[in-house]
Amino acid sequence: MITHFDHVTVAVRDVDAAKSFFALLGFKEDQSVVISGPKFAAYMGVEGIEAEHVTLVLANASPRLEVQLLKYRRPDPLSDPHRDRLDRLGFNHICFAVDDIEAMVATLRAHGIRMRNAIMDFHQRKLVH
Repeated sequence: MITHFDHVTVAVRDVDAAKSFFALLGFKEDQSVVISGPKFAAYMGVEGIEAEHVTLVLANASPRLEVQLLKYRRPDPLSDPHRDRLDRLGFNHICFAVDDIEAMVATLRAHGIRMRNAIMDFHQRKLVH
């Protein structure tokens, strides 16, 4: 039986930019390691893997919630030319609940983050991409 959501891993090109973005949402760096070798190649299904693996944790969250950043050094990561399209099969998005969506959107915009859409009401909550 599932007890809670533990983590999501995001493959990124610029780990510092990703850390800065998630810091705006309240995440703090917890661990940073390089993963490589046969154990990780087998686990990830990626031959010859070498990647920076940064664990970010949401401050004061209980249970613990992690965003794990993965920056591949080897092999070269493949870009998905359709990753911004929400009509593609597979992973679509993650959503975080916040205390004040208007304030959070203002903070993100002040740091140059663009929203895909205006805040909307859906299923008794406010959402924005």
